[in-house]
Amino acid sequence: MDDKSFDLSYVIELAEEMSKNSMVSYDELPKYDLFLSQVIDYLNDKFIDDKYTNNIVQNYIKSEVITKPEDGKKRGYTKLHLAQLMLLSYMRPLLTTEEIKKVFRLAFNEINDRTDDIISWEDAYKVFSEVQTDTFKDFLKAPLLNEEKIEDFVKNLKLASSDEERIRIFLMVMSLIAQASVIKKLVQKLVNEYHAE
Repeated sequence: MDDKSFDLSYVIELAEEMSKNSMVSYDELPKYDLFLSQVIDYLNDKFIDDKYTNNIVQNYIKSEVITKPEDGKKRGYTKLHLAQLMLLSYMRPLLTTEEIKKVFRLAFNEINDRTDDIISWEDAYKVFSEVQTDTFKDFLKAPLLNEEKIEDFVKNLKLASSDEERIRIFLMVMSLIAQASVIKKLVQKLVNEYHAE
């Protein structure tokens, strides 16, 4: 081992370093439609430890966890699919397929029907990304859930009062998943760096 000290300040330093390279912003997701093979390559580039295959993505579609590709288009995978798969990638180490489906249903009801979505996938993605970035930056300094931020987001969406509770729960679950994914990545990085010494 060199001069590296694996103490709390090092963990906080790692979190700050990782915050600079956390989640791809929604605006940075490819704007053009993709073939399934391109989606697989994109995901495997972003989630090095996850080894996506055509079968994995197709099983999520068959199980109605993510939206079906657009019918009749060779490049049927859109930015919406990438957003869904990116969120799913952070959830899959923590939740079962059925649990992920239930979480998505809180905000999007029927996965293949955009008209019954309570919030947009773009909004869900952006909130998750922001929480994850904040969690990296504020690791061990911030409360587990930022209730004020969740309440502000719910208020700004101007939802029907019957939908507010569902979206509040959805956002709490997504916040905890974002935080859990940060902790998992920190643990992996710490372990890998320690064993590399």
